[in-house]
Amino acid sequence: MTEQRRLLILGGTTEAAALARGAAAIDGLAAITSLAGRTRHPAPIPGHTRVGGFGGAEGLEAYLRAERIDWLIDATHPFAALISDHAARACAAAQVPRLGLARPPWEARAGDRWIEVDDPAAAAAALPGLGARVFLTIGRKEIACFAGLTGTWFLIRTVDPPTAPLAIGHATVIQGRGPFSCRDEQNLFAKHRISVLVSRNSGAEATYPKIAAARAAGLPVVMIRPPPAPAGESVASVDAAIDWLRTRMA
Repeated sequence: MTEQRRLLILGGTTEAAALARGAAAIDGLAAITSLAGRTRHPAPIPGHTRVGGFGGAEGLEAYLRAERIDWLIDATHPFAALISDHAARACAAAQVPRLGLARPPWEARAGDRWIEVDDPAAAAAALPGLGARVFLTIGRKEIACFAGLTGTWFLIRTVDPPTAPLAIGHATVIQGRGPFSCRDEQNLFAKHRISVLVSRNSGAEATYPKIAAARAAGLPVVMIRPPPAPAGESVASVDAAIDWLRTRMA
């Protein structure tokens, strides 16, 4: 009996789940999807899953060796720069081929009023004068950057209820899991009288409707650019990643 080849998917995105489904259809391939564990009830994923960190680049390298991983595909969120850096270093040390699966970022269209910045601190600095009621759609760890804007009210949407008080007291927190429609987002903007949107440029189809809703309402969008990805081979679609795998399985 031929031994199965082993794939580690660094997940947490829609693309990672689709990749796991595609990998499950490849004969002779066993896929493990690793999730950070930030979402309490993630959607079911085919194959084996593990939850939690590895302990840095060194811990991931040890895991690759111990689990005899043949290939790693980094399909993490575009803003998960630290784990992507760890993956690049670990794969280089363990000599495991690595592929990045990186969805293209959104591009501004006619009617968009984007103010592009490099990080959450720059986004906070750009807000004064743009609007007093902000829909803040960024990672929970970056919310503290906006705490000093005491004259601004924030609407914050999370998948899971916060387990601890957020760094911003002048905010309303709501729960919701995408995808959302453009009409949903337009209604949300109107209900909360949103005057400006802050968003990370994640390139995700499921969360793009908020950008379309801001365009339709003529609202400014403070758009945080994604960090640069580690050097190395990368593709922009799940189909291309599956082709990459099939080529190596041949």
